[in-house]
Amino acid sequence: MHPIPPSPAPVIPSAADGPAGPDTRPRTVVLLQWVGMGDLVWHVPYFRRVAETSFGGQVSLIASPTVFAPQLVGHEPWVREIIDFDRHPRRHEGRQGRHRGVLGLFRMGVELREKQFDRIVLFTNYTNRSLVALAAKIPERLGYGTTWLQRRLLSHGPWIQRYSGPAVGTYEDATMFAIAHGWCDAPIVPSLVVRPEALERMKARVQGLPQPMHALCIGSSEPYKQWGTDNFAALAAELARAGHGVLLIAGPAEREMAQAILQRVEPALRPRILAVTDGTVAETVAAMSLMRTCLGNDTGGVQIAAAVGTPTWVMLGPRPLLAHDPETLHMLTAPRLADIQPGDVARIALAQAA
Repeated sequence: MHPIPPSPAPVIPSAADGPAGPDTRPRTVVLLQWVGMGDLVWHVPYFRRVAETSFGGQVSLIASPTVFAPQLVGHEPWVREIIDFDRHPRRHEGRQGRHRGVLGLFRMGVELREKQFDRIVLFTNYTNRSLVALAAKIPERLGYGTTWLQRRLLSHGPWIQRYSGPAVGTYEDATMFAIAHGWCDAPIVPSLVVRPEALERMKARVQGLPQPMHALCIGSSEPYKQWGTDNFAALAAELARAGHGVLLIAGPAEREMAQAILQRVEPALRPRILAVTDGTVAETVAAMSLMRTCLGNDTGGVQIAAAVGTPTWVMLGPRPLLAHDPETLHMLTAPRLADIQPGDVARIALAQAA
C-alpha cells in the first residue's frame, strides 16, 4: 500500500491545564518490536490503555515504517506522535536502516533524548531494545523482563513469563504484560477506527460491485503463507457465480497476481470482481468495513478486517493459531496450506452472507 502523510498530532495541554490541576502523569513513549501491520493491530488496545495513564492521555509511538502506523492509528486521539524505528526496511528498498545494529540502537536513543520522556514502555522480549531506553536517559523503563539481562536494564517489574502455548505469542505476551501492569484485567480484542474520508473514497470505488461483497486478501509477506493464484481465482469465480461482489485487495507487489486471478475467471463474471492494489492502508481499513466477509492469507489485511468487525477467515494451514479474536477471526487449518480447497472456503462465505 502507498503511504500517506500522518494526521497532525493533537496538541497536548500544558501541565497547568484542566479543572483538576496539573497533569502529573508521565510523558510516555511506547515501543513496538514487531514489523508487520498485523502486529500493530494486535497491540493497539494495550497502547490505548497505556495512554490513559500518560500525560495528556496520549503516548508517542515508536514503530517500524513497515507497520504503516500513521495510516492505521495516526488519527486516533491517544497518539501524540509517531517516531520511525528504521531498523529493518522493506526488502525492495535495498538499503540499510539508520537504526540497524548496536550503533543504530544508540543512535535511536540519542534521537529520543531531546524529547525528555519520563517513561518508556517496551512491548518486546528483546533485550537490545532496552539499550534504546538507556541511551535516551529515560528514567522509568518498563518491559517484559523475560530474560535476566533485560530485567537488569529495566527500572522495575512486574515481569512476565514468555508465552509458550499453541497460538502466536506476540498478542499473548502483550496481553500478559498489560495485565501485569494493571492497564487492563483481561485480554482486549483489537479494534481500529475507520477514517471517514477514506470510507467515502472506498464507497465510491466499490459502488459498482454487487452486494454482498467479499474481500480476498491475496498478498503475503512470505511464500509459505501464500495460498496461490489458482486457489484465489477459483474462490473468486465461485463467489461471483453466486451473484456476489469480490474485492481483490493487496499492495502494489501483488498487482500482477491480481490481474492473473482476473484472467483465470470467465469473462462474464469479471464485472463482479474488482482488483485494488494501489490504495492506501487507510483505504484498506475502510474497505474492510464495507465487506460481508474477508477471506485471505495470513497477512495484515485479515487482521485489519477482523479489527473493524468483519467476519474473517484465514487460510492458515499448519501454522500457529491466531487466538486473539475467536468471535470474528476464524482459522482454516490443514496439514498443508494446499489442502484448503476453494470450494470449501466459498461455501463458508456464502453461508455467512445468506
